[in-house]
Amino acid sequence: MELNNCVALVTGGAHGIGRALCRALHMEGVRLAVADLDIECAEKVASEVNGLAVRLDVSQQQEIIAAVEHVEAELGPIDIFISNAGVAFGDGPDGAASAPDEHWQACLDINLMAHVYAARAMIPLMKGRGGGCLVNVVSAAGLLTQVGEAAYTASKHAAVGFAESLAITHGGDGIHVCLVCPQAVATRMIGVDEDSEVEDGSIGFGGNDVDGILSTEYVADCILAGIQEERFLVLPHPQVSTYFQRKADDHDRWISGMRRFRRRIKGQTNELQ
Repeated sequence: MELNNCVALVTGGAHGIGRALCRALHMEGVRLAVADLDIECAEKVASEVNGLAVRLDVSQQQEIIAAVEHVEAELGPIDIFISNAGVAFGDGPDGAASAPDEHWQACLDINLMAHVYAARAMIPLMKGRGGGCLVNVVSAAGLLTQVGEAAYTASKHAAVGFAESLAITHGGDGIHVCLVCPQAVATRMIGVDEDSEVEDGSIGFGGNDVDGILSTEYVADCILAGIQEERFLVLPHPQVSTYFQRKADDHDRWISGMRRFRRRIKGQTNELQ
């Protein structure tokens, strides 16, 4: 896909991967809408990339519809919709099922339904124009599992399944679906200041040091390559492919290994307390 002079809307564009994507797309000549609940920071990023700032709560379908209408009126038809916003809260004190309902609902609304709402808004438009690109930034947790994050993991698994369904159903309509599944990335979600200097592959903490933390800039470059090459699955941490194959080959063995990993992580956490 040729990026120059395309129009892209990036949700969660004010921070983290979204901000890095806006900057990288701008360098490729893309006209940008920076959408985020944090409108002040969205405006800062928009000023950097000569883009349009849009306040958007992705958990609300009508807000996504309104944002699409606004962006298309201001910038023209959206060629690329990047659904990037996400949340995580951690498990409750008694394990995987004990997180409060509001955390489960937020994960489902933002990590899953926001992708559904974006597709509902964009697919009829893209089909009518002969194609487009939907980029769903999910997580390796959607292929594997994030220890200590049951609601996050469940919502990300569902998001992977939805992206697969989109690609199967609408590939013949000229709509390219790009599923992005990184592991640890240097964002506020894992407690890293987004303006920190991060060397790709640097060692983190807890479960984040398994394959190293990647910078948001590196992940953005991986996503741009996936869009340009029209690939479905983008794995900024390539090791995820091997882990996914091992999980499929022997699920019981994989569960046992993840139990050992959880015990190690809990030991590290106790040492820090």
